[in-house]
Amino acid sequence: MNILILGATGRVGREIVALALRERLHVTALVRTPAKMNYTDENLTLIQGNALNKDDIRRSIHGMDVVVSALSTDGTTTLSESMPLIMEAMKTEVKKRLVTIGTAGILQSRTSPAILRYQASESKRKSTRAAEEHHKVYNMLKQSDLEWTIVCPAYLSDGERMEKYRVERDFLPEGGSVIAVSDTAEFTYRQIHSSEYIKSRVGISY
Repeated sequence: MNILILGATGRVGREIVALALRERLHVTALVRTPAKMNYTDENLTLIQGNALNKDDIRRSIHGMDVVVSALSTDGTTTLSESMPLIMEAMKTEVKKRLVTIGTAGILQSRTSPAILRYQASESKRKSTRAAEEHHKVYNMLKQSDLEWTIVCPAYLSDGERMEKYRVERDFLPEGGSVIAVSDTAEFTYRQIHSSEYIKSRVGISY
């Protein structure tokens, strides 16, 4: 299997790369700074480029079976600007499977199910900018014919991998507030082999 990972030098992306290489998948990573990727493996191909560059996205997706996006917001509009490029390139390549990292903010609110968590009082974050970016991406994917899954973790910690966590479609598991980067990466990675959550948001937490 050939897998493209975007955001491969980030906290979650780096862990997904490691998991894929461990299973001997052929991994391609589009990275702005290859030196930040401290993995070397015969099955790892680094392409230097930018997720906001149409040609870089197109050449990276060529020949891939699955695309995994672990791009972060980082105070920018990278998410919402890159997704149309990703979707167009995948359409051209006749590829369908896309797994992306979102945020718990775009899951449905338990207290007000008609709106999203970041729009409701249950969200404790003072800024909604990142959630608004993820919301834009969610709206784009809902209107596409891609086989997408958005993994929506609770607060990401750098704690040790627990290997036991809860997941729920469309909602954050009740009472959930945190999930380790490593467990988030493991669940996200498993989605490339699964069709259980196609066209779904999935909340994940301890």
